[in-house]
Amino acid sequence: MVVPTVGYNVDKFTSCNMTFSAYDMSGQGKYRNLWETYYKEVEGVIFVVDSGDRLRMAVARDELWLLLDHKEMSSRKIPLLVFANKMDEKGSMNASEVSQCLGLDLVRNRNWHICASCAITGQGLVQGIEWLAQNIRIYLDTRK
Repeated sequence: MVVPTVGYNVDKFTSCNMTFSAYDMSGQGKYRNLWETYYKEVEGVIFVVDSGDRLRMAVARDELWLLLDHKEMSSRKIPLLVFANKMDEKGSMNASEVSQCLGLDLVRNRNWHICASCAITGQGLVQGIEWLAQNIRIYLDTRK
C-alpha cells in the first residue's frame, strides 16, 4: 500500500539525462501553504490526482488553479504533468474526464499532459517523466 505524504519529502533522481529535485508536497490542507515556498525554483510541475475519487476532484482543481495562477507561476511557461493515479481501477475517470474536471482546457500558457499512472506498479511513471524532461528542456531553451 502506498501511504499519502504527510508534510513533504525531497528526493533527487536522474532520468532522461536530467537530474530532478522532486519536492513531494502533501495535498493535505494544513501543508498546502508550503507549496509556494518553492515556486521561484520550479522548472516543471507534477500534479497527482486520484482518478477514482470524483468527490475530491473539485478540491484538486481549486488547488491546481491556485498554483497556476500564483504570481511566481503564472508568468512562466513551466510544463505541467498530471499523473492520473489509480486509472487502472474500475470506475476511475479517463484522461478526458480528468482534464475536464481540472479545467485543463483553460490552460493556454504552458504545455501540459495527463499520464495514466499506478503508484503501486509504476505504470506510466517513466512515460510521464520522459514527457516532463522533454518539455522542461523546451522551457529552458526558450529562456536563453
